This record gives sequence, structure tokens and C-alpha cells, in this order.
Amino acid sequence: MNANILPTGSVYSLVADTSAVERHTLSVLVDNEPGILARIAGLFSARGFNIDSLTVSETEHEQGLSRITVVTKANLKVLVQIKRQLERLVPVHRVVDLTATGKSLERELALVKVAGEGDDRIEALRLADAFRAQVVDASTNSFVFEITGKPTKIEQFIALMMPLGLVEVVRTGLAAIARGPEPM
Repeated sequence: MNANILPTGSVYSLVADTSAVERHTLSVLVDNEPGILARIAGLFSARGFNIDSLTVSETEHEQGLSRITVVTKANLKVLVQIKRQLERLVPVHRVVDLTATGKSLERELALVKVAGEGDDRIEALRLADAFRAQVVDASTNSFVFEITGKPTKIEQFIALMMPLGLVEVVRTGLAAIARGPEPM
């Protein structure tokens, strides 16, 4: 059989996938049961796929369902493989590549601690205001800012805080949802 005529993404294809590695946001609807997060993370780990961001929370209490948002980098062939393997897990109801739909909203929350005095302190407050970051804790020599937005916005804010006395950063990971009236 000629490997060149097999459909793209076939597990039997011998043709190398030359598509570019891109960032993808997957939304996975699962039963809220012990061990499912470990099984999903294990699936990625066992196959050498990296997880850039991972968030999970129960979203439909009455139905006992949770939504897991996974951000990974993969080429098209690997992405198809990841989705198929996720869909085979028993408590998984649905897997959607929000990146492929092109109609999703993505947000992240970060807590950013900055220590400084004098002009650096004033500049940190000015920048926080420009980025719509909220002061959630303050002392005479430090602030903790809460900032939400796209990951690129948060990364820009963190980069600007580095020379002003950045101490530490805690990020929630990405939360994403498709636009429009249709459910996942």
C-alpha cells in the first residue's frame, strides 16, 4: 500500500507531517470523578506531549461535569492524535479545539508581587492603572496586583514589572470558551 495516498492523520501514514507547530487550546468536557485529571495529564506525558497550561473546574454541578482547558503546542498530525486519544477515555464526553473554531475568548488571571520604593513604586502603580490591574494587597514596600486578560497582556505586564522590583508571579492558567449561543 502506498503511504502517500493515506488520509492525513492516519496512524498508518508513513509520510512526515510538515505542518507547523502551533499553540492549540482544547476544551474537554468530562465526568467530575477522581483520577480523570491524572489520566488526561498521563496521556500527554506518556506520549511526550507538553502541556503549557491546564485548568479544571466543575462547571455543571447537577450533571456532575467538569471542563478541562488544556493548552499545548503541536502540529496538525499530533493534534489529531491527541484529540482521538482524549476522546477514547471513558469519562470524556467531548473534545473541542477552540483554536480551530477561531471564535473563542481566552482569559487568564495573575497575581503579581512587586517590591519597591520611591519612583519605582510610583511607576508600578501607574503601569498597573494603565493595564487595569487591581491592587489587592499593599504594604509600605510592596504591592500585589491582580490582572486578568489575554496571556499576551499578562506577559507584557510582567515584563514591565521586572525592572521595577518583580518578586513573584502566580498564574491561573487559561480559561477559554467559544463565542456564540451554542454550548460546547
